[in-house]
Amino acid sequence: MTNSDTVMELDKTLGELDLTGRLRLIAETGRPAVFTTSLGIEDQVITEAIATAGLDIRIITLDTGRLFPETEALIAETETRYNIRIERFRPETAAVDDYVKNYGRNGFYESVEARHACCQVRKLEPLARALDGAAYWITGLRRGQSGNRATTPYAEADAARGLTKVNPLADWSLEDIRAHVDRNAIPINPLHARGYPSIGCEPCTRAIKPGEPERAGRWWWENDAKRECGLHVAKAAS
Repeated sequence: MTNSDTVMELDKTLGELDLTGRLRLIAETGRPAVFTTSLGIEDQVITEAIATAGLDIRIITLDTGRLFPETEALIAETETRYNIRIERFRPETAAVDDYVKNYGRNGFYESVEARHACCQVRKLEPLARALDGAAYWITGLRRGQSGNRATTPYAEADAARGLTKVNPLADWSLEDIRAHVDRNAIPINPLHARGYPSIGCEPCTRAIKPGEPERAGRWWWENDAKRECGLHVAKAAS
């Protein structure tokens, strides 16, 4: 059986399980698994499931240095609520200094190139360190988040990083997420109630307008409807 066949089998198996079952299956492979959380509502659902079941999955976040204060506060609240540690991976100081020298602190507003460069320094490089040695990368991606994510599988090969990406909420709707949060009293970012369904760095995120897609508030000054930071696309800089 090829690696592609193995991932396809895993995708099929995960589709037959509930959220905890999906996460437990990965945790019990005996191979290192990392869950990256941005502290958004989807990620809080996954964090609660990992913590409640006591699963052997590392929980990490990319502390970019430009997060909302509400996000920073939620990290501490979540750690206290579930008696867990959320590991923080931060950008290299020298790389940030170089970016500011070349583009200015907020140069990402000026061009797509500058924005990608900022994401590279503050997110992609720390992510590479966070995933070093991992066999599985667990994310909060959902098919309903954007057109670019409409075909998100439960499991997919990430050849560039040499691991398997697992998306245990791929088939959950936003309504499913909200209902689960209410049932389990899961702490969430107060920005969600202010019109921010997707929350990233403070200068790069705005509230969405009625009728806009969930991720319309991310990098809103760019015209590309499929814009991403590079974490979840085949080529890191696209």
